[in-house]
Amino acid sequence: MDEYTPELLSLLDEDGNEIKFEVLDTLELDDNRYLALVPVIDDPQEMLDSDDQMVILKVITDDEAGEEYLEPIDNEEEFNKVAAIFMENLKDDFDFID
Repeated sequence: MDEYTPELLSLLDEDGNEIKFEVLDTLELDDNRYLALVPVIDDPQEMLDSDDQMVILKVITDDEAGEEYLEPIDNEEEFNKVAAIFMENLKDDFDFID
């Protein structure tokens, strides 16, 4: 039997605090790549109290530095399009609330 191993990312918030996220899905669309993430919560009580909001970030490549970084999607139309695809892809595994 295959054992599930989640793909985890550590990101820094605007205050410099490290937050772990699990990558739920990736999406290639219109020459861009996007990630759907949820925070990893280790404390069982905090997990019960959490609203488990999915975070969607766009992968940006800095060709000069040869590095990738993640940023929020500022364009509302782009965000809604990407979010709808992620929600469709993940609907069998998660219950979404608008």
